[in-house]
Amino acid sequence: MAFCSSKFSLGAMLYSLMIYFLASEYWFVDANSTLIVNSTHTDSAKPISNTFLGVFLEEINHACAGGLWAELVSNRGFEAGGPNNTLNIYPWTVIGNGSSISVSIHHISCFHHNKAALKMKVRCGGKNSCPGGVGISNPGYWGMNIEQGKKYKVVYHVKTKGKIDFQLSFAGVHVIKGASNITKISRDEKWKRVETIVEAKATNHNSSLQITTTTKGTYLLDQVSVMPLDTHMGHGFRKDLYQMVADLKPKFLRFPGGTYVEGDYLKNQYRWKETIGSWEERPGHFNDIWNYWSDDAIGYFDYLQLAEDLGTLPIWVFNAGISHHGEVNTTDIAPYVQDALDGIEFARGSPTSKWGSIRAAMGHPKPFDLRYVAVGNEDCNYANYQGNYLKFHAAIRFAYPHIKIISNCDASNKPLNHPADLFEYHTYTNSSDLFSQSTQFNHTSRSGPKAFVSEYAVWREDAANGSLLAAVAEAAFLIGLEKNSDIVEMVSYAPLFSNINDRKWVPDAIVFDSYKVYGTPSYWVQKLFIESSGATLLDSTLNTNSSNKLIASAIIWKNSTEKKNYLKIKVVNFGNTIENLNISINGLNPNVLQFDSISTVLTSPNAMDENSFLEPNKVVPKTSPPLKVYKDMNVILSSYSVTSLEFSI
Repeated sequence: MAFCSSKFSLGAMLYSLMIYFLASEYWFVDANSTLIVNSTHTDSAKPISNTFLGVFLEEINHACAGGLWAELVSNRGFEAGGPNNTLNIYPWTVIGNGSSISVSIHHISCFHHNKAALKMKVRCGGKNSCPGGVGISNPGYWGMNIEQGKKYKVVYHVKTKGKIDFQLSFAGVHVIKGASNITKISRDEKWKRVETIVEAKATNHNSSLQITTTTKGTYLLDQVSVMPLDTHMGHGFRKDLYQMVADLKPKFLRFPGGTYVEGDYLKNQYRWKETIGSWEERPGHFNDIWNYWSDDAIGYFDYLQLAEDLGTLPIWVFNAGISHHGEVNTTDIAPYVQDALDGIEFARGSPTSKWGSIRAAMGHPKPFDLRYVAVGNEDCNYANYQGNYLKFHAAIRFAYPHIKIISNCDASNKPLNHPADLFEYHTYTNSSDLFSQSTQFNHTSRSGPKAFVSEYAVWREDAANGSLLAAVAEAAFLIGLEKNSDIVEMVSYAPLFSNINDRKWVPDAIVFDSYKVYGTPSYWVQKLFIESSGATLLDSTLNTNSSNKLIASAIIWKNSTEKKNYLKIKVVNFGNTIENLNISINGLNPNVLQFDSISTVLTSPNAMDENSFLEPNKVVPKTSPPLKVYKDMNVILSSYSVTSLEFSI
């Protein structure tokens, strides 16, 4: 496979040969443990949900602003300082000294929802020349990635009494201007929208946008944007980060949070209606949970579009009238309920409906396939959640009887006291505890709603920045969820993304900067479970006389392209010693003496090994070439490893 390094190829070959010889009828090894798999569909076989494995995207660690959303300008509307800001223009900087230029923030923009604009007084010009020009510069999100041969659309809005005499440039990069146009803003003809296409003649991964002038005068600037033209399908998503998500083949996309939905205070909650429409009119808001400004460039519409591009189902999480420091009383929750109904209509309504028509005007007349909504996030222990939830449930069930409604309250140990289609289960813990949670749903009531394990991960000390140890424990947890697939309908790791310059929460599945990206071991574990969605869990029995650190599962899945069935066995060794496992597959056609096998192993010499920009493939699955093996085989399991054996049957 593409991620197999040449350094490992010899080791992978030796491992494959070891399995081959141990599997042959001429080789016998005493095993520490045995795994017996019934390959036929017995009464104990379980169908795994078609929506089993998905992803959860939250605006945390600059996952979207400065990440998946390809916009290069940070604080493009000068709103980040808040409604009373007059001086703070971070991260913008001034080009020139105080005698030649001064800047300040004034709330006099032409945009109704974005009143902040930058006022720039240029004192030089004419006889008092401005060598090289003066103006402002924006570094983007820890450096703009400008690449040779690529084109970028630069947009800014300007108001001035004289002519517009601005020069656009990128630090360290020469650009050639292509198409350019200037249009008047209808509600104030003194405001003009300037749009220019530029092509980079060199590459600079740490560039910055510069807007300068040599002409004396007073200028107002607002809504400055730099967007690459080669985003995914032109929808604004950074291609390499989009592909990392697409490669997981997620069956659902949960968005936009997370605690991001709630806000630390209700005034900073996520409001979907303020995230739709033209990007210039989106006011943005302070992400007070993760302490940075979000311009809401990736808004409700864009999340829905992302789910559609991924070919997956959207799961919308909306605010239930609760933040970390505030609650809306149930008697006052009606506006929130209506807001949720409006949001569903925006996604699902006909193009002639009130909110569906706004979606259609944004270029998507066809309704989005919204089938799931979650009422709040981690709110179950708040005083008003139960009452608020019931109001949401009644209204949504009446208006949209087929939408599945998700409760925040955990029912893995005791039944819910309110109606729901699914309940959420979140866990962030150490590796040993998560390994033990592989049995969390063994005794959950099968008569109630299904489980949605919407956030899970190993974190803190033994996770470091994304260790093998954490990934192996997570694999064991996922096997436990597979084995309880009759009650567990969905599962997603969290967080999905992290900009390495803003790692407020670690570890994460995907780490990136302005131009590089890698997956942590936790990311690669998820890839090993892709085929679980829609598969059949087979009856299997693991017996061990040496360790309680093993867990295994077996599934049959069908390749829709090849129309072939595959048997896949996954085994986790969470111990610090090598294990010898004998695998016996019952129920095969007696005329079939041997069959093709592919072995994939995730392990590393040290349990705390991590991936990084310097070594992005240090801990990734290594796959051996196909081999012929018999139905009885012996496999050596490395310490702290995840082994996947796949057979074409």
